[in-house]
This record gives sequence, structure tokens and C-alpha cells, in this order.
Amino acid sequence: MEIRNYSQVTEFILLGFSTEHIVQVVLFQVFFILYMTTVTGNLLLIVAVRSDHRLHNSMYIFLANLSFLDICFTSITIPKMLSNFLREKKSISYEGCLIQVYGFLILGETECILLAFMAYDRYVAISNPLRYSVVMRTTVCVRMIGASWLTGGIISSVDIYFLYQLRYCGFVTIDHFFCEAPSLMTLSCNGDSVINVIKLVGSAVVLLVPLSCILCSYVHILLSVLRIQSKRYKAFSTCISHLIIVILFYGSAIIMYMKPEHSGHLLDKLLSVLYTTVTPMLNPIIYSLRNKDVQGAIRHLWRSMVTSNLHLLSPA
Repeated sequence: MEIRNYSQVTEFILLGFSTEHIVQVVLFQVFFILYMTTVTGNLLLIVAVRSDHRLHNSMYIFLANLSFLDICFTSITIPKMLSNFLREKKSISYEGCLIQVYGFLILGETECILLAFMAYDRYVAISNPLRYSVVMRTTVCVRMIGASWLTGGIISSVDIYFLYQLRYCGFVTIDHFFCEAPSLMTLSCNGDSVINVIKLVGSAVVLLVPLSCILCSYVHILLSVLRIQSKRYKAFSTCISHLIIVILFYGSAIIMYMKPEHSGHLLDKLLSVLYTTVTPMLNPIIYSLRNKDVQGAIRHLWRSMVTSNLHLLSPA
């Protein structure tokens, strides 16, 4: 019987991108700008949707919830990474690592399911516009959002249970910039075959099932648009923003999580940057640039803020 020398791990060392000081300073500046852009853009979008009654329909409720998810999603990883750029010892406690993984899984899996519901919303809007307000009424939209969070929470709880069972053989160095499930799996001594099966099955459920629903929705959208005699460009335009987010988010995540093994090399880190940083940042930019209603709401919000400040500054 094989005896493994398991060790009690209290912390992990995150290698990040580089050990060179000047590189870390540059990366700190880059990721700080990306993080502030992400938080500011998504928060502005949430406030705009909340404050404009014209945007109180299912499409924009989904969008506001997606923005909230993106703020939380990027806040799980980026602040800790930024602090490590400024520290000599780039460590994270064992408990902190599991909390980071758990939060990352909940938010990521919830977003996967939410994107599928958003694709269905666009399908109803284009394929059956006359019944859109009935089929996608506010109560239905809220239930879909609730189902996304509930399903994401259940699946991530199962994932974190298996991750908690992992034991380590003295290797506490993670070749990554945050605690991600595949990175922890490579350090464990529990058996690669079992770990890979769990990872592949979980990834298939979370990534491939929603992606299949999204692709089915877009096939039906394409067929519906081809039957439209006019305004085809406008119909395609309403879906292109969502499709860009889907391609970036699902494409990088599938490559990362559906591989048989996790190498921990630079490519893996770059893929993680795509779905943890780039996609959440692009979400509000793409939607606000391509959507006139959102643009109008943001302009109205900006004018209201300027007017309020002028009233406060003006003498009594």
C-alpha cells in the first residue's frame, strides 16, 4: 500500500506573472486601471438602468445583474493580486484560498447560466416580438436570475466540497496569480485520474450545457432574422454585443477548464485574464456603445449629476 506524506497546509505562495520588480510595478498599474474601469463602467450601467424607468424591462434587468456579477467576479481576484504586486511575500492563507475559489466558482457558474437566459431573452425579442412583454415579464425575469444564482450556488458547493478533500504533499507554490480550482488540483496527492474526472464532468455541466442552449437560441434567431424583409441589420445588432461577451467568456473558460491537464504556464494565466478581467471590463463598454437606450440613460444621469452639483455650488 502506497503511503503519501501529506502535509498540513496553512498558506499558498502565488507566483503571479513575474518576479522582476519593474515588471510587477507595470502590471500593478495596468491591472489597477483595468479594475477601476471595470468597477466604474459596470456600476455606472447599474445606476443608469436603475434610475431610468424606460430601462425597467427584462433585457436591462439581465444586463444590470450581469454588471453586478462582473463587479463581484473581478473583485474576487484582482484586489488580492494588486496587493501581491506590492508585497515581497506573495502568499494567501489556506482558508483565504478556498474562499477565493468558492466565490469565483459561484459567480462564474452563475454568469454562465445567466448568459444562457439572456440568449433566450434575445430569441424571444426577435422571434416573437409581439408576445415579448408577456413571455418575458418582470416576474419571469426575476425567477430566471434567481435560478441562475441558486444553480450556481449548488454546483459550486459541490465543487468546493471535493476541493476541500484535497491533500497536499508539501508543495504550496501555485503558478498562478490567484487561487483557481485547476491550480489547486495540480498540487494535490489524491490521484490525478479522479481529479480530472471531477473537473471534466463539472466543467461539462457548467460550460457546455449553457453554451448549447445559447447556440440553439442563436440558430433560431438567425432563422428568424433571415425571414425578416427589413431591418435585418438592427436585429443582428441587438445580439452582437451579447455574442461577443459569450465568445470571449466561454471560449477562454472552455479551453482552460476542459483540458485534460492544467499546465500552469503563461497561456493559462492569459486565458484566466480574459474571463476574470477583460470580459467584465468590456461588458459595459460594448453594451453602452451599441445601445442607444443605455447611452440616453447615461447622458440623462450625467446631466442630473451636473445639475445637482451646480445647485449645491450656487450661492443661496
